[in-house]
Amino acid sequence: MSSHTTIWNERASEQTWTAVGVLLRPLQVGLAFPSLLYLGTLAVFLFRPPDVELYYADRIAFCILVFFVLLRGLATRERLPWVAGISWPMLGLIGLAVVRALREPFDTQTWSLVASKFVVPFVLFHLSILVFNKSNARTHFEIFTLIVLGYLIFTAIAFLVGAHSLIYPSFILDESLGHHVNRARGPFLQAVANGVALNVLGLTAIVFSQTRQKLVLLLWIALPVAILATMTRAVWISFALSTVAVAIRLGQRRMLQVCSVIAAVGLLAGLVIGLGNTTLQDSLSDRAGERGPIEVRFAVYQAGWEMFREHPVSGWTAGRMYEELARRMQGYRLRAFYVHNTYLSMLIEFGIPGLLLYLILFFNLFRLSRPRMQIRAECGWRANLRRVFPVLLGVFLFNALFVDMVYQFVNGLLFTIAGIWCARWEEVA
Repeated sequence: MSSHTTIWNERASEQTWTAVGVLLRPLQVGLAFPSLLYLGTLAVFLFRPPDVELYYADRIAFCILVFFVLLRGLATRERLPWVAGISWPMLGLIGLAVVRALREPFDTQTWSLVASKFVVPFVLFHLSILVFNKSNARTHFEIFTLIVLGYLIFTAIAFLVGAHSLIYPSFILDESLGHHVNRARGPFLQAVANGVALNVLGLTAIVFSQTRQKLVLLLWIALPVAILATMTRAVWISFALSTVAVAIRLGQRRMLQVCSVIAAVGLLAGLVIGLGNTTLQDSLSDRAGERGPIEVRFAVYQAGWEMFREHPVSGWTAGRMYEELARRMQGYRLRAFYVHNTYLSMLIEFGIPGLLLYLILFFNLFRLSRPRMQIRAECGWRANLRRVFPVLLGVFLFNALFVDMVYQFVNGLLFTIAGIWCARWEEVA
């Protein structure tokens, strides 16, 4: 009787430990491959624009990522990174944003913007230093970059040629959501944000894709057409300038050849559009010469500047800011009123202290591309990133003149790249 009981207990114990092992398998995978969790979180951010509710999927993914990376750091006894020139200004901006949000009753949208603009980039910057300090993790990031770049290019070109049935997810075509329904706005629901993502991802692909050069070349051949599809002059200008800047910064014959191919493809696309599609030609011509949005923007800028002058230090609370802006723009029939300028928005929201912290932050980001030590054999992705990183920042800052950068994916991608660059120094040391 006791032998049967012992055998039964052993089997029950084995089944219990098997069940425990199955339940702990996600924990094991998360600890073993934090880069996959990180990139999965960025993918959730990609499909979570400010105007679409996805049951807080982005916040859930973000919290899971933070939990696993911190747990792994405790297990491996890694020191939490802190880059003073970047971390302190970002923490200061978070403090200002939180104080501003607490000045009025709780509002979900206000706190969501605080997270998208400040908290998420701050956390991702530090987590990326821990996650992407190994070659296999950077390979995962490279593959993710190419996949997302290919998806955004495909979606933009499908919109340009009218193949709307190929566009996924369907909310991209929903005219009741977001802005710029007549442009290739991607899952961001905003053409400038889509253009910035295309531009930054294209430059990032050049940096990290050392063994997939043919695929990068293929994507870059299609990239000008996708940029064209955004129908946004700021995106066109920043892409043209960044392409020339990267060619000069890298100083490589291969890159100069790529730029020549891009110019040829852009010219060919223009000829095809001009000769074969009258409707599309008219859209491009109207967009290039359109002055209505410019006049509206200047009116918004003037109203925003007057608001800043009334509260130059303390700024405006979120509720009063948009109500006051709408009141001063009564002569314009718009669905919603936004500043459409990151720097002016910082002044209105947080006053002079906010803008100063923001400028200090990006000044120190530019300084990251300066070598901190003499490295005799700097080559490959490290050398490319050091040269291209200022161009990436330039693309972001230039387009920030025309849109308030509240997009989690765009902000997260930029500060992820900055974190990878900072992790590089720890690896060398």
